[in-house]
Amino acid sequence: MTFSKRARITFLAMIILSIFSMSIFVERDLEGKVSSESDSYEDLKLFSEVLSTLQRNYVEPVKSKELMYGAVKGMLNTLDAHSAFMPPEVYREMQVDTKGEFGGLGLQIGTKENRLVVIAPIEGTPAELAGVKAGDIILKVDDKVLTKETSLMDAVNKMRGEKGTKVILTIQRDQVPNPLVFELVRDIIRIQSVKSKVLEPGIGYIRLTQFQEQTARDLSKAISSLRENNMHSLILDLRNNPGGLLTSAVEVTEQFLESGKLIVFIKGRDGKRDEYLASNSSALKEIPIIVLVNEGSASASEIVSGALQDWGRAMVVGTQTFGKGSVQTILPLSDGSALRLTTAKYYTPKGRSIQNTGIDPDILVKPILPKEVKNTPILREKDLDRHLENELRPDADKPDQVDLAPQGSSDEIIGINEPPQDKEEDAQLQKAIDLLKSWRIFKDLSPKLTAQQSVR
Repeated sequence: MTFSKRARITFLAMIILSIFSMSIFVERDLEGKVSSESDSYEDLKLFSEVLSTLQRNYVEPVKSKELMYGAVKGMLNTLDAHSAFMPPEVYREMQVDTKGEFGGLGLQIGTKENRLVVIAPIEGTPAELAGVKAGDIILKVDDKVLTKETSLMDAVNKMRGEKGTKVILTIQRDQVPNPLVFELVRDIIRIQSVKSKVLEPGIGYIRLTQFQEQTARDLSKAISSLRENNMHSLILDLRNNPGGLLTSAVEVTEQFLESGKLIVFIKGRDGKRDEYLASNSSALKEIPIIVLVNEGSASASEIVSGALQDWGRAMVVGTQTFGKGSVQTILPLSDGSALRLTTAKYYTPKGRSIQNTGIDPDILVKPILPKEVKNTPILREKDLDRHLENELRPDADKPDQVDLAPQGSSDEIIGINEPPQDKEEDAQLQKAIDLLKSWRIFKDLSPKLTAQQSVR
């Protein structure tokens, strides 16, 4: 089944496994489910007994929902590191993240010394246009005073809302004696997952920060813009991209592959292989591509880099990726909460499992880091508690690797949210530029060398 057909049966926009494969799973396991019903009833009887005992005998009154949520979280915590229970507010936030847009003010916020602080206003949003600045401390949202007990999520929920509705922020600004009051009108805020620019004449640069519903569409626009600027080679930066939607990863990858080529396949508990194929002809069939990755490149990022590496469509440069080779399905529950459940593992076109091993770059380039972080150990999938094992031989089909680590780089590296802004300080980006320049030089020399040989 091709991706375009599969997309029509996707279980909600954010669900990563199709209903079709899930229905086969239920049908094949039905007999085992019936045979274990008696055991399940005994377990439920014990659970009911514990719940009743707690409600009757605990020193203070307890809320049944809090106990239930705690029990469900406990059940999920016995599974792998990526399966989890999401209360309603967490589930809503996840939906916002995957859609990439919401009604709000456009503020990046955090906490400092138990106070809500503006990290930065997003360019062109109501907050930025009104004059809210980085470092401002938010004291009140409408009539709600924000105290040290106010969680970050509670504050975010207060500021988000429907487009066109008003909200009043009371802010304390450094070196301003009295609080400032801003009346803002909420607008649609779009989280930018695609950033692009021309690095040098002919060399395009695209950075993907995560894989959302709109990422592939925005990537296509970025490619068109770069081609209008005479792009002859491309750097695709997936460093510190934690992943996102499987559908988005497929839509991104097919923009670099010919139609019909396998991008990724997944296998669940039933062993059935579901394939995702490129359904559109690539607009970038010939130009050289370098993909930048590091230990922060996970999940969907590894699908893209693994597929392009397997097909020889791109050279992968950087350091070994995170190693998350599992697929999570979001299963909504009746009260607005949801389960995030690991339902399958994914494999690259050559059949490589990325679980715990990650994508090894074709050319290893380690970053030069400041002294204060160079000895900080990194965290990968294999370091997580309850991680799934890789059932395949870890080094199967591993590409030959060239080590181009710059002088002064450390053996241990740490993920950084954004790569260095100055390309001269970014060893990995600079190596990618040098490689593309070399490719261009050899391409230009090739006809001349051929002509000289024919004269002789």
